[in-house]
Amino acid sequence: MALRFRSLFFVAAMAPLALVAACASGQPAVGPTAVPGAGAGLGSPLSKGNGNIPSSPGSARLTLSESGSTLLYNLFGAWATAYHQKYPNITIPTAPTGSGKGIEAVSAGKANIGASDAFLSSGNLVQDPDLLNIPLTISAQQVNYNLPSLRLPPGKTLQLDGPVLAGMYQGKIKNWDNPAIQALNKGISLPSTPVYPLHRGEPTGSGDTFLFTSYLSATDPAWNSQIGYGTVVAWPKIANARAAIGNGGMVSACSAIRGCVAYIGISYLSKAFAAGLGEASLRNASGNYSVPDGPSMSAAVSGFVSSTPANETISMINGPAAAGYPIVNYEYAIVAAYQPNPAVARAIKAFLHWVITTGNSAQFLGQARFQPLPAPIVKLADAQIGEIR
Repeated sequence: MALRFRSLFFVAAMAPLALVAACASGQPAVGPTAVPGAGAGLGSPLSKGNGNIPSSPGSARLTLSESGSTLLYNLFGAWATAYHQKYPNITIPTAPTGSGKGIEAVSAGKANIGASDAFLSSGNLVQDPDLLNIPLTISAQQVNYNLPSLRLPPGKTLQLDGPVLAGMYQGKIKNWDNPAIQALNKGISLPSTPVYPLHRGEPTGSGDTFLFTSYLSATDPAWNSQIGYGTVVAWPKIANARAAIGNGGMVSACSAIRGCVAYIGISYLSKAFAAGLGEASLRNASGNYSVPDGPSMSAAVSGFVSSTPANETISMINGPAAAGYPIVNYEYAIVAAYQPNPAVARAIKAFLHWVITTGNSAQFLGQARFQPLPAPIVKLADAQIGEIR
């Protein structure tokens, strides 16, 4: 099922706030059911795992397939390789199919683990109530651009915010020297280069699109009401719009189009720089600008740790931290609670626990520029891992 929805409608009640996503396609909505940045989870909290998490996968020779997020692909491959070296009887092939495909594959029983930048929604859980989404690490999304003629003073970055980006993707801001961009970058000479907004083109959905459009919806009411956010959205049909597949495709396409603006997962930052792309700093809810790095990502997440629900479905977009970067997220493993046999269940539980402990060390996360899970989130993730049977 393609992951689609548009804007949000709110239903107030005497009990905790109920949130309903409107689905443009008429299919069950997928994605957050809370305003991006509001920090609200969805669904009932899962019961704490009541089984011990095994320290090893057992002696059975098994292949555990992974499919999903291109943002997480390289890191997941490093995890799989290291785990196979430690336990040669466990092989984990990985496939960068996109978050939507990853969720679909697990739901259909075609993959053991789906990797997703977007958490499960009520729509997913109605379709398959036995799915779990388990945070593995902390990620972020950068905004890159291709402006070779732009000269920035030392220590300066190009500053952008949600309304300006929404205007670029709606075709309302057509050139890079538009007054709205200039107002955010006083004293910087901007070129008149036409804007070419680049978006992900997977028909089954992209977690990166989910994150980027969540930021636009959280910061621009017109975007939220007219277009909304999700793993698939109805992008405005403008002449300069372009589409690409995967984060690697976004880097390649943006580097080939002068005037391009693109949203790309942080694990591809080195490739974006190597391709000659610039990185913008984004405005957060406190009015401060930052690029995604260790301090800004950690600051952003810290404000949500205590409000993360037991099932860990939470939007951390445009959070309240003054020093926080506005587009951060948990990278999730999507897993079925009930496995075909105890050996598979044990192997998945042991591997996922290894990922959120040993696999969260700088040895693995450093190259991808991800950040480790805070200790309380590791505890919540382990409780969910304990649900696997």
